Amino acid sequence: MIIKMDNENTNTLRNYEFVNSYIIRVFAIPIMSYLSQTDPEIANAIEAELGRERHVLEMIPSENFVSRAVLEALGSVATNKYAEGLPGQRYYGGCDEIDKLESLAIERAKKLFGAEHVNVQPLSGAPANIAVYSALLKPDDAILGMDLSHGGHLTHGSPVTWMAKLFNFIRYKTTAEGKIDYDHIRTMAHEHKPKLILVGYSAYTREIDYAAIKTIADDVGALTMADIAHIAGLIAAGEMNNPVTSFDVVTTTTHKTLRGPRGGMIMCKKNHAKAIDSAVFPGLQGGPHENNIAAKAVAFKEALKPSFKEYAKQIKKNAKALEKVFTGSNAKLMFGGTDNHMLLIDVTPLGLSGKEAQIVLDSVGITLNKNMIPDDPRSPMDPSGIRLGTPALTTRGLKEADMERIAQTILDVLTHRTDDGVKDKARAMVKELTEKHPLYPDFSYL
Repeated sequence: MIIKMDNENTNTLRNYEFVNSYIIRVFAIPIMSYLSQTDPEIANAIEAELGRERHVLEMIPSENFVSRAVLEALGSVATNKYAEGLPGQRYYGGCDEIDKLESLAIERAKKLFGAEHVNVQPLSGAPANIAVYSALLKPDDAILGMDLSHGGHLTHGSPVTWMAKLFNFIRYKTTAEGKIDYDHIRTMAHEHKPKLILVGYSAYTREIDYAAIKTIADDVGALTMADIAHIAGLIAAGEMNNPVTSFDVVTTTTHKTLRGPRGGMIMCKKNHAKAIDSAVFPGLQGGPHENNIAAKAVAFKEALKPSFKEYAKQIKKNAKALEKVFTGSNAKLMFGGTDNHMLLIDVTPLGLSGKEAQIVLDSVGITLNKNMIPDDPRSPMDPSGIRLGTPALTTRGLKEADMERIAQTILDVLTHRTDDGVKDKARAMVKELTEKHPLYPDFSYL
């Protein structure tokens, strides 16, 4: 696995992997022998997933590859411990070591983002958002958030969610040019008087002017919230604007560009700390998953290293390399390009839907996801667009030239999707790149 580290950690990783490799070759002892002996069906399924990850080009922008250290923490004995409450305020005994690891996660997150208060217990991004609404709002309060089809998230007010039944979500859209119209948001804010203005996205590709949003919110007496789930790693590395120091509350996942375990986190001003903590527990969750929190702490430590800043820079360089190729194609690049790690592309000019594009690219080993485009005339399960990004491939060590090659291959496959020769050529490229940039070498569940 290619993750840039300092010399000490790099040597440790190499030594560790050498020892494991030696054990496998000489003694034929599988690394995950307990799992394979106890439940071979599950072991086989996980091994097959490992094989899939090793041999495809993973371009879903919300996915990444964690380090072996994160994997070890996630699978540790910390999963055995119940620890309802917060460090130093538990409802169970025997939490001394758990308090240490959760406190480390909190302090590292504060340092990464410049946060006044952090809660690392949310199980994922959606529960984190729901906890914020629960903490700061009353039923029927108005929330001004981004429309799902224009790049927002389900939990930002989509009518299919339970939260949409409890709160009055007003949704803003991007302009015809694909940009956020701050003047329009100001007009909507003065009209609807929201209690909370929410920014953030799951498929928007441009930077956000948080200062403009804060000014609008102050004008109408609204709280400010940013959901940075997709771009947290880029923000932590200083590659994108940071709303944590100015907004009332910021939520994020800990995977995606932050390259940690699947989980959530809430950062807020100190005056909201008690309400946020109480909303998470006992309001919405019971005992926190301390193995997951331990893995978050490891990921935060990795993200504090200088090498992570270089990683984040490369994520953006790689995304720009993709943009360069798609801009000159018949496919339509949404929002006019990208300022972050992902692209949203309308593939209907190529004569197929986003679902069809996802399926044909899966067949050659390129994994991305179908996605709606702004005001999409098609359905969410068979939309017009595809969403793709660079975090996982950057973790593996791919650079700009690789991205340009991949983007051109995607266009070739989508344009000539019935041509077996074109698809065979694409598969050969995938094989070449994945072998050149191996993932988790000498690691097995069997």
